[in-house]
Amino acid sequence: MPTISFANPKGGAGKTTAALLLATQLAERGSAVTIIDGDPERWITQWGERPGKPGNIAIVSQVTEESILDAIDNAAARTPFVIVDLEGTANTLVGFAVSLSDLVIVPIQGSAMDAKGGAKTVELVKRQQRVTGRPIPYAVLLTRTSAAVTSRAMRNVQEQLARSGIDVFATGIVERAAYRDIFDFGGTLSSMSPDRVSNLEKARENAREFAGEVVARLRRFREQREVA
Repeated sequence: MPTISFANPKGGAGKTTAALLLATQLAERGSAVTIIDGDPERWITQWGERPGKPGNIAIVSQVTEESILDAIDNAAARTPFVIVDLEGTANTLVGFAVSLSDLVIVPIQGSAMDAKGGAKTVELVKRQQRVTGRPIPYAVLLTRTSAAVTSRAMRNVQEQLARSGIDVFATGIVERAAYRDIFDFGGTLSSMSPDRVSNLEKARENAREFAGEVVARLRRFREQREVA
């Protein structure tokens, strides 16, 4: 079953938001999902303790370097999707999770600091590919983007990624109030009221497109492995 890890040693890159959006979208499509909360802040664990968590989402927290491999293997045996929200440091735990991943998503904001953190994650993935002897697909996800205008800093990051030949998601995660409200009040985008959250339908559409692209990438990678 696919294991999808979200990693960037730069804190505040938006990886926890993206991980939760993906998990809830997959759950709303009818898939059972296990989220492994490897972030020391445990934002997803706290979200799960609030009302409104879908019943087909399980959350595993308190993982360590010693337990992360077993946690991923056990989750993959139980649910069709495993999503790993990794802590904002490059350590052994992150390396272990990456080594078992079928897709590593590297969220970055439009800043040079985030881009440097993303580059470190890409190098980590490449090292783990050499260690495991298998390809580990990865791609950068642009987060907290503006729906109206692309900043100069964001354009600079996009140009750097293009020059480096790094794969980038066509769908970015747009800055939306609804994404913050999920963590503050619990539930999912589908359970929110448009009367209380601005641009809710646009947030839902953005999340659906992101999840759809993740699923399409996983399907493409699986077909490539089968051909090889």
